[in-house]
Amino acid sequence: MTPLLTEVRGYAERRWFSGTKQESNRLVCGMTNRELRSEFAMPLLAADPVNVLPEQREVLEQLVRTHSTPQQLAVRARMILHAADGTRVRASAREVGVWPKTVRYWRKRWRRAAEGQSVPERLADAPRSGAPATYTPEQICAVIAMTCEKPSESERPISHWSQREIADEAMRRGLVPSISQRSVGRFLKKRPTSNHIASVIG
Repeated sequence: MTPLLTEVRGYAERRWFSGTKQESNRLVCGMTNRELRSEFAMPLLAADPVNVLPEQREVLEQLVRTHSTPQQLAVRARMILHAADGTRVRASAREVGVWPKTVRYWRKRWRRAAEGQSVPERLADAPRSGAPATYTPEQICAVIAMTCEKPSESERPISHWSQREIADEAMRRGLVPSISQRSVGRFLKKRPTSNHIASVIG
């Protein structure tokens, strides 16, 4: 017996004692009748909706497409896009190669994010106990997300990002108070470089 049928049977047995015999029979029949089965299965498997604004979708899709995006961040972006497109939790988990509980966790994080919070901030790791890091997860994600853009969009007369240009632009935008080219290189070494980032990471 599948987990779904087991859950429906258990629900039916509980209703037998708390409701009418007719209701219980209807639930049990739902295990063999396709129409009734879908009627009771849908509430059990339905997931809370995740709202993604057009501008947020654009950033999420850019994070997924760009090769320099750290794998962990790209996976989270894919999970949110799946949720916005109506993909069920288990199907999303299979697609990105994670546990269903991980999908549920990031969907919940997205729904509970404060209004106006950026996409990188929504996808960043939760703060951990211990000594504070030099850069917060939000700052790291914001810098990485910036590299998904073309340098020309920041009015920089270059065709590819370099570590120096990334550091300069991140400070100009106020993403971080200060950052070295070496720190930028550490962020970007997590994934192969994209076409917009010069091969100077080494």
